[in-house]
Amino acid sequence: MELIATNRGSHKLLYEGYANTDLSQGLRSRPDAEVCLERTMITLTKKLKSSKGGGIPEPPKKRISIRDQLLVKEVSEMESNLPEGCTVKFEDPNALHTFRLIVAPPEGYWAGGVFVFSINVPEDYNIAPPVVRCETKLWHPNISEEGEICLSLLRQNSIDGLGWAPTRRLKDVVWGLSSLFQDLLNFDDPLNIEAAEHYQRDKDSFRWKVRDYIETYTKR
Repeated sequence: MELIATNRGSHKLLYEGYANTDLSQGLRSRPDAEVCLERTMITLTKKLKSSKGGGIPEPPKKRISIRDQLLVKEVSEMESNLPEGCTVKFEDPNALHTFRLIVAPPEGYWAGGVFVFSINVPEDYNIAPPVVRCETKLWHPNISEEGEICLSLLRQNSIDGLGWAPTRRLKDVVWGLSSLFQDLLNFDDPLNIEAAEHYQRDKDSFRWKVRDYIETYTKR
């Protein structure tokens, strides 16, 4: 955080230097920039005198957003209820609205791989859902090779009635993403149609391609 110190002492001297002169005449005769500064200091001095105790008022405290208030509780709850094989990483411990989820599936086609998801919580959370992308390239029917994710929970307007709602929490998002490698794996409603068709056509070949992507793009 950058701290900016302001020296008001020189301004005070500038104001007092004109205390015994014809102020209106002085303002008319001095350059515009100096006149502007003088008027600003006059206004500031009046405000300081009228403030409680006559001292310099403290700057207003930054208001904490609803999102940040929710995140203080939800992040703690999320970290206490992580699915098996999942960890979270915060690049900045003071920025709870952006973090990474690392999923290492313990079983299934993607076991042995490590998949990283970036999660960004928008300012209008919890009305709007978190924005999630998969940063690891993989062969999966519900995750595109570009990182897009097909998960009803992440959609604000989902036709299946399972979409985002203000009652959802961050832990639900984490469990949903983890389940894409197991319980929520869906070959019948794919985002990556080619991957789904590959599975339907030749399951062994699909498995080998999944392993090839893991060896190429992921590592523990």
